[in-house]
Amino acid sequence: MGKRILYIYGGLYSPNGMSSMISQKINYLAENTDYELYVVLTEHPEKPMFYQLSDKVRRKDLVVNFDDLDTMPILKKMFYYWAKQRRFKKLLSAYMMELRADITVSITRREINFINQIKDGSKKISEIHFARTFYRQFNNNHLPQFVNRKISKIWMKSLINNLKQLDCFVVLTNEDRKNWPELNNVKVIPNFISSVFDKKSELTNKKVIAVGRYSWQKGFDYLIDSWRMIYERHPDWVLDIYGAGDNVSYQKMADSFGLSDVIHCRQAVPNISEYYANSSIFVLSSRYEGLPLVIIEAMSAGLPVVSFTCPCGPCDIIENGVNGLLVENGNIPQLADRICYLIEHDNERLLMGKNASTSISKYHKERIMQKWIELFDSI
Repeated sequence: MGKRILYIYGGLYSPNGMSSMISQKINYLAENTDYELYVVLTEHPEKPMFYQLSDKVRRKDLVVNFDDLDTMPILKKMFYYWAKQRRFKKLLSAYMMELRADITVSITRREINFINQIKDGSKKISEIHFARTFYRQFNNNHLPQFVNRKISKIWMKSLINNLKQLDCFVVLTNEDRKNWPELNNVKVIPNFISSVFDKKSELTNKKVIAVGRYSWQKGFDYLIDSWRMIYERHPDWVLDIYGAGDNVSYQKMADSFGLSDVIHCRQAVPNISEYYANSSIFVLSSRYEGLPLVIIEAMSAGLPVVSFTCPCGPCDIIENGVNGLLVENGNIPQLADRICYLIEHDNERLLMGKNASTSISKYHKERIMQKWIELFDSI
């Protein structure tokens, strides 16, 4: 038999990009290698799994349920966090000492604070799905900002000390790799796209598309604000936004600008490929990312992309002027201008779309998973 590989994760019962990626990687390794795959989950085993694991994967539920903390007031949350963390460390340590895996993979969550202390003999790898810029930033509205900054600094210092002890620390982008100068064990392995869309856009419909959760991070308020300038030049073009969460407040914002006829804030759809193929431009207006797979998905449908140079990911994926256009992060007028540029230059839009669809082969699942297999075999 091959190596025993243990993944440690939270829960797989709610839809999100990180859970989708982790479950797909585990299943790929279980089905396509001779590795023995084990998974520790900490959250609510009584809830149905949104992402199913292969029958070849051995699953261990520790039932710590950190997600319960989300609904607690701050003082109660602090008390129960430490109680749950102690329980988690005890249960995970016992399981790892019993299993004796060859490699243990953390997702740089709560276990990163103690996993190097567990002397089970396994090599320790951690992968992070967020850029450092906004990771471990403590921000409590009831505390002065200098206190928040001090806590954030201490929190990050603790993380760095733990990451230094790992056998390997995996980040998603070359851009983010530069954000960890204290470490000499960093490797870049991006996420992959699950499938390449066969249906390509003809780039003739007067539609712009954006996709993502309705959250502050995704910057849809920036995009809607920019559309006021776009509307003045191109009132016949439409913006469609698709995503999970509260879309009502964003639609109200668009309506307040008098853009209800041209901006549609819609809920997430299962067949997003059809909507990519029916659009002509994709826009990413995020304040920050880890590696925005929606850009790669849109490119696989032949869409040119206009994106902020937010940390991190767009600068790794987009070659400015070749398969899309990069915009100074947070610059709303420039975002509007670059979208208008693609609207007004049909030939360049078509050429960038063609280049987009051919530039994403390095993010295919087989290529990315081979990088993981090479890492596991080398370590």
